[in-house]
Amino acid sequence: MMTALTGLKVLDFSGLLPAPFGTRILADLGADVLRVEAPTRPDMVRVMPPFDNNGLSAAHGALNRNKQSIAIDLKTPEGIEIIKALVKDYDIVVEQFRPNVMTRLGIGYEQLKAINPKLIYCAVTGYGQDGVYKNRAGHDLNYLAIAGVLDYTGRANAGPVPLPIQAADVTGGMYAVIGILSAVIHRQHTGQGQFVDISLTDAAFSLQALTAPPALMANIQPKPETDTLNGGTFYDCYQTADGRYLSIAGLEPQFFMAFAQSIHRPDLIPLSIRQDEEAVTIVKTAIREAIITKTFAEWQAIFAPIEACVEPVLSFAEACEHPQLQARQMVVNVPNGYGQQQKQIATPIVLSESPARYEMAGCQLGAHTQEILSKYGFTQQQIKDWQQKGIIVAE
Repeated sequence: MMTALTGLKVLDFSGLLPAPFGTRILADLGADVLRVEAPTRPDMVRVMPPFDNNGLSAAHGALNRNKQSIAIDLKTPEGIEIIKALVKDYDIVVEQFRPNVMTRLGIGYEQLKAINPKLIYCAVTGYGQDGVYKNRAGHDLNYLAIAGVLDYTGRANAGPVPLPIQAADVTGGMYAVIGILSAVIHRQHTGQGQFVDISLTDAAFSLQALTAPPALMANIQPKPETDTLNGGTFYDCYQTADGRYLSIAGLEPQFFMAFAQSIHRPDLIPLSIRQDEEAVTIVKTAIREAIITKTFAEWQAIFAPIEACVEPVLSFAEACEHPQLQARQMVVNVPNGYGQQQKQIATPIVLSESPARYEMAGCQLGAHTQEILSKYGFTQQQIKDWQQKGIIVAE
């Protein structure tokens, strides 16, 4: 069965999490993704434990699923020669360096566009291609901080907390996919390639879909435990008798009515629609006192048949075993190239006619260098000489 992006060819110069997350989506949906890596400066994800018995990192295997690897020293004339030969045949370049790094190497957008005018070039950076922070170093926590998101995480008396997931990085990777595929459609209509500029800070800033409108229009600024969805109402997590937690989120009247009846507190129903501090305190205190009286399992049994928007807070291991996620086949077995398989999270895009593929976990550095260079006309002697000089790595 044909995959959705069959025929789309991507040169991927990125590392770590943001852009590789995006190019993995493209690869899962059928794009031919070739990672271009440095021979002596490995992507940090490659050395992130744990490792399988073949020395492959679990994180690397998952983030670089379905991608080939070629290892080239881009600081050599020969390395640049290779890239310029490849780019003639590729649709998309994705990179994650700071602005102008690729240009200084001789393979920036304008330089590659001169070779392939239809090229779509996507640059993923922390702060974007312009602005006072464009050359500043950063990580996910910094982007969320600058975007105003961290300021209203956590509890009012404890200060902001780092999120357990890399929200800016992952969102930026997804926006890269959207930008790239939008540019592909534009090219289909016009024949033109273009530059796609993705800022991880912009990505984080855009996530404030419900907090931004009141803040921008009425200067209602979000703070910890002041909003409907960040602990400022009964919409929250509550501890059970055995130290586990339930998520209670029945904001709509019919759901809260079912919940209140289940904990034998129908008197809370009229208070639940009020937003004032007194009512919120009464409702949350009553829920806290009720939930602590039974165990996690007892509450699960009570709420399982009831539409009250109450669900258990599961560990990751428990989530993997949840019948809903299993029915959606969200954990898949991916071949690792050594006759074994690695469990990984699936791509959550279900296409009826062109489903995602899971053919290969992230491979060894330079696993496809020999194959790719031979395909593009470089001689075996050139390949051998370059390997001896450390310009390339080929298995």
